Amino acid sequence: MNDLIGRLPATPELRDRCRALAVLDAILSPDDWGGRYYSFDSRWSADNALGSMRDGQGNDWFVLFSPVGVYGRSFDHEVPTALKPLGAVPEAFRGFVEELGSGDEEEPVATAFFWRTHQDAAWRGDAVDACEAGPFGLLLDPSAEAYRDWAEEYFEPEQPLDLAAIEHVLALRPLTPAVVAALNPDTDLEELAKDLAEIDFPTG
Repeated sequence: MNDLIGRLPATPELRDRCRALAVLDAILSPDDWGGRYYSFDSRWSADNALGSMRDGQGNDWFVLFSPVGVYGRSFDHEVPTALKPLGAVPEAFRGFVEELGSGDEEEPVATAFFWRTHQDAAWRGDAVDACEAGPFGLLLDPSAEAYRDWAEEYFEPEQPLDLAAIEHVLALRPLTPAVVAALNPDTDLEELAKDLAEIDFPTG
C-alpha cells in the first residue's frame, strides 16, 4: 500500500473532515457554489453520501460513503502517469469507479485510489509513486492553521480568518451565528440553510 493511502484517517473521521471542509467553503463562498473547492452531499444517491474537491485546474477527488464502505479516488493532472482502478477494487464499488472516473481514456483512471469495506482493518489502494499529498492536502492535515493559510490565499477575505471559528467547524460543533459572522460577516445561517441541510451539519 502506498504511504499516501496509509495516512488517511478512519472512516468516521474522514467523513467528518469532508463535511467540515464543505461547510467552511460554503461560509466563505455562499453565493458562488462553482467557486468552492469542497462540497459534500449527504444524500447524493439512495443511501450514499459523496464528498468532493475540484480546483478548476483539472485536479479533484471524490470520496463515496456507502453502506458497504468507502471508495475514493483523486486525479492530479501534474502527475505524469495514472492508474486504472477498475480491476483492483471490490465488485461492490465497480459501478462507482466508472461513475466517478477521470481522464479521457475509455477505462477510468486515477493518480490515487482507495477503499475500505466495513470488514477491512485498514485502507487498501494505490497511488502513483510521484503522487504526494496533492489534492488530498487538507484531508491529511485537518488543522485549523492549514485551512486558514489555504483559504486566505484562495478566497482573499477582507479580514484575517478567525482561527477559533475554523476550529469550531472542524470539530463539528453546532454552527452558530457568531461563528458564521467571525468567518464571513456578509452571510448568516438562514442563507446557509440549504447547504447545511445538504451537508447534514448541525446548527445551534
